[in-house]
Amino acid sequence: MPINAYAMDNNRERQTEPDRADILIVDDRPDKLLVYGTILEDLGQNLFTAASGEQALKQVLERDFAVILLDVNMPGMDGLETAALIRKRGRSAHIPIIFVTADFNDDHHMAKGYALGAVDYIASPVVPEILRAKVRVFVDLYLLAQKAQRQAQEHVALAEEKIARAAAEQATRRLAFLAQASVALAGSLDLAAITRELAGLCVPFLADVCALALAAEDGKSASTEVAWMSDDPQLGLIRRSVDSVGHRGFGDAIERVRKSGKLETFGERPADAATGGPDEPLLARDIGAAADFPVDGMVIVPLSARGRTLGALALGLGPSGRKLDADALSMATDLAARAAIALDNARLYGKIQAEDRRKDEFLAMLAHELRNPLAPISNAVHILQMSEKDPAKLNWAIEVIGRQLRQLVRLVDDLLDVSRITRGKIELKIESIDATQVVAAAIETSRPFVDALEHSLTVLLPPEPLLVKGDFARVAQILANLINNAAKYTNEGGRIAVTAAREGANVVFRVRDTGIGIPADLLSSIFEPFTQIDRTLARSQGGLGIGLTLVRRLVEMQGGRVFASSDGPDQGSEFTVSLPAASPAQRAKSDSGESGRTAAAALDLCVLVVDDNHDVAESTAVLLRLAGCEVHLAHDGEEALRLVPRVRPDAVLLDIGLPRMNGYEVAERIRSDPENRDILIVAVSGYGQQEHRLRSKQAGFDQHVVKPIDPTALAGLLVALSSQRTASSENVVNFPVRKTAD
Repeated sequence: MPINAYAMDNNRERQTEPDRADILIVDDRPDKLLVYGTILEDLGQNLFTAASGEQALKQVLERDFAVILLDVNMPGMDGLETAALIRKRGRSAHIPIIFVTADFNDDHHMAKGYALGAVDYIASPVVPEILRAKVRVFVDLYLLAQKAQRQAQEHVALAEEKIARAAAEQATRRLAFLAQASVALAGSLDLAAITRELAGLCVPFLADVCALALAAEDGKSASTEVAWMSDDPQLGLIRRSVDSVGHRGFGDAIERVRKSGKLETFGERPADAATGGPDEPLLARDIGAAADFPVDGMVIVPLSARGRTLGALALGLGPSGRKLDADALSMATDLAARAAIALDNARLYGKIQAEDRRKDEFLAMLAHELRNPLAPISNAVHILQMSEKDPAKLNWAIEVIGRQLRQLVRLVDDLLDVSRITRGKIELKIESIDATQVVAAAIETSRPFVDALEHSLTVLLPPEPLLVKGDFARVAQILANLINNAAKYTNEGGRIAVTAAREGANVVFRVRDTGIGIPADLLSSIFEPFTQIDRTLARSQGGLGIGLTLVRRLVEMQGGRVFASSDGPDQGSEFTVSLPAASPAQRAKSDSGESGRTAAAALDLCVLVVDDNHDVAESTAVLLRLAGCEVHLAHDGEEALRLVPRVRPDAVLLDIGLPRMNGYEVAERIRSDPENRDILIVAVSGYGQQEHRLRSKQAGFDQHVVKPIDPTALAGLLVALSSQRTASSENVVNFPVRKTAD
C-alpha cells in the first residue's frame, strides 16, 4: 500500500535532524499512519513510516530505532512475522516493539507477541495520551543510552588521545635522545672519548648506572667505563674507568653477551652470581661504581658491528624506581647499534692512523737504509778515480762496492718477497729436508753479520737425523732472518743460541739471544710489517722492519707457526718456529748441481744490448765481452730496429722502459720479421710483477729478468743459449737466472 504524502515528507525532514530518536510506525492503512504520526509529532523526534512488513524490515536495515510501533494485523507479512524477523537480526534484536491491535482480548496473539520480544500492547483505536506516554518512555531510555554511549566514547577518545600524546611525547624524547647521541658519538674518532661520552649519555636518561665493557683488541687490555648519578647534586654525573669488575656474576654475564651477541635482562642480580646469598641484591659498586644503591633491574646489550661483538653495554636501574619496559629496551638496543658503529669507526680510524704512521716511518727507514750503502759506494768510486795505480785501494774499493751492492739487493729482495707473498705469487718446493743442513745454510748466511758484532753463536742439534717438511731455501731464509734479528738487537759481545729438536709431530727451531728484549705491548705486533723495537736514531743496524713479517708468512705458508717470547726489556728474546716433521722415508735428495753458478766458458755469440741508460748498457757490454761475446749497443728502440737486420744478433737484451718506443713494441717489431724467429729476446726491467711477465710473453720475449742482472746468471743464460743454438725456436729453454720476482 502506498505511503501518504505526510509520511513521505515527514521521513525526509526527520532524516536531517541530529540528536533525536528515530521512531518507526508500521501500518498498512495510510489514515492510521497519519493519525499515529500526528499524535507522536509532539515528542519532537524523527518519525519514519512503513506500510508493510517488507518496508519495515528495509527501514530497520538502514537505521537504528528507539522504538517500533507495529500493527499486528497486516496483509501478507503480519506484525508477528515482521517482529520475528527483526529479532533474528543481531543489531535490531533489542529494539522495543509496541504492538497495535484491535483484538486486545486475544490472549493467544498477545502471548505470541510477548514471546517475540514485544514490550507492550496498545488497543486500537489508540488513546493519544497513552500512545505518547508509552513511546516517550522508550525514547527517553534510548536518548539516555545514546548519551551514555557518547560520553563513554568521549572518555575512550580522551584516553586514547592522552595515550597517543604520551606516545608521541615519548617518541619525540626518544628521537631527540638518539639524535643527540648520534651527534655526540660522531663528534670524535677517539675511542676513549667515545667511550666516556657513551657512558655519560646513558645516565640518567636510560639508567641510574651504566657500565661499558670493551673487549680486548690489538694487544690492548679490556677496559670498562662506568657512569652513575651521585647523591650529591653538586657532583652530578660521575664517570670512572676500571680495568675489571669484582662481581663474578656480572663479569660472567658480560662475557656471555659478548660471545652470544644477544641481549640479556636481569631482575635484581645477574644469573649465577657467585657472591652473597640468594637474597642479596646487586649493588652499583658491584659493576664498578663508587655507590651502594641496589640495582633493581639491568639489561646488557651487545655492541656489534660488521659481524663482530666489540663489547657490551650494561644499564642498571635503582633509585629512580623506573622499570625495564619495552620502550627502554628498544632505546637501549638502538643506542647500542649506533654506539657500536661509532666505536668500530674509531677503532678503524686508529688502525689507519697507526698504519699511516708506520708507513711514514717505513719510508723514512727505507730512505735511510738505501742511502747507507750509497755513501760508501760513492766514496769507493772516488777512490777508484784517484787511485788507479794502487792495487790495495782498488781491491778495497771493489770489496766495498760489492758488499754494499749486496746490501741494496737484499733490501729490494725483502720488499719483493713481501709483495709476492701478499699477492700469493710465491711458489714453494715442499720436500723432506735435513734440519742440520738447513741450519748450517742459515748460519753461513748470517755468520758475517754475527761475527762483525763479535757475538758468540751456539748451535745445539740432536745427534740423530732430523727431517723437516718444507722448502729448503725458504726455511734457511726464515732461520737466517731470525739470527740476523737476534744479532741486530743484541749489544756487541752478546750470545745467540740456535737449537732444533723434535717435539711431537713437529720440528721446533729456537733462536735465543741476550739482547734488548721485547716490551710486552709489542709481542702481539712484532710480526706486523714495518715494526721495529727501537726506531731511535741511535740504532745503527738499520733494516726495514719486514724481516719478521717474512718469517711469519713463510712459516704459515709451510704449515707451521711462529711466536716470540721475552721477559721484558734487556732480558733477551726467543723466537720459536714449529714446522711439520718428515718421515725418514721421505728424505730429500740433495742436488748440489743446482747452485746456479755456471762456469762461463768463452762464448762465440753476437749480443745486442738495448738500454737508454748508458752506464747500464756499457757495464753489461763489458761483462759480455769478457765472456767472449761480440756486443753491439743501442740506446733507443729505433736504433735497435736498425741494428737487428745489420748485425743479426744471437740474443737481444732489451730494456722495457725505453723512450718514444718501449721494449714491448720493439720486441713485437723484431718478431714480426720471420728471419728473427731464432733470436733470443730477453726483457730487462725493474718491474717483475706477474702482469709485466705476461705482457712480455705476449710481446714475444723469451725471458723476463729483473734489474740488476746477476753476472753469474747472465753468463749461465748465454751458456744455455750457446748449447741450444741449433734447437727449434718452438723449444722452451729453462735458463738458470736468479729469480727476483714472480
